[in-house]
Amino acid sequence: MPAKVDELVLRIEAVLFASGKAQSLKELAGALAVEDHRSLQRALKLLVRAYEGRQTALEVRHVGDRYALQLRESFVEAAHAVTPVELPPRTLKALTLIAYHQPMRQSLLARMIGEAAYEEVSRLRGLHLVQADPKGATLELRTTRTFAEYFGIPSSKPEEIRRFLTQKLGVTPAEAAAPVEEEGAPSEASLPAPAPEVVPDPEVAAPTPEPPPMVG
Repeated sequence: MPAKVDELVLRIEAVLFASGKAQSLKELAGALAVEDHRSLQRALKLLVRAYEGRQTALEVRHVGDRYALQLRESFVEAAHAVTPVELPPRTLKALTLIAYHQPMRQSLLARMIGEAAYEEVSRLRGLHLVQADPKGATLELRTTRTFAEYFGIPSSKPEEIRRFLTQKLGVTPAEAAAPVEEEGAPSEASLPAPAPEVVPDPEVAAPTPEPPPMVG
């Protein structure tokens, strides 16, 4: 492998490590001042393979269109006891919405916070704070027992978590952006009652119109 590619691989590794979050190809190119995206993609593939071949607790994970340097899933639990949870505001918002509205469909979360929902769910699953179960064409999201332990919530029951968020953290339904109907339409309560449809009785003949007055 050429020395130039070696250096680029190490520079990508440094950026992923220092950022502490997933980076897109565009973000990596900007941080490294690299205009050739092909060489960047090639170096990323080499970095991924390098970590796959190492005996290490870390991995370079490809999440959507982003790359992250993170703990392998099998080592996350071992690190929980000594690693404080420091979640970016966007991740914390996604977690709060899931905790408040659980069980919650991932497609609904995506409508509430945008396409970032898929990356955030992946991150929260990696931290074992959220579990996801298949539900039709999407995933149904719930918080885990680890979530309750992390935040000192005495119960993992959804209603108890919701009460904790409201009483201890002051989260209100408005702040939690209560979801609309699953298909994205307004709820029935917010819609005006439809006017009753008048269906003509076929047994009743329509009145015969009067002839126009004679002129002359």
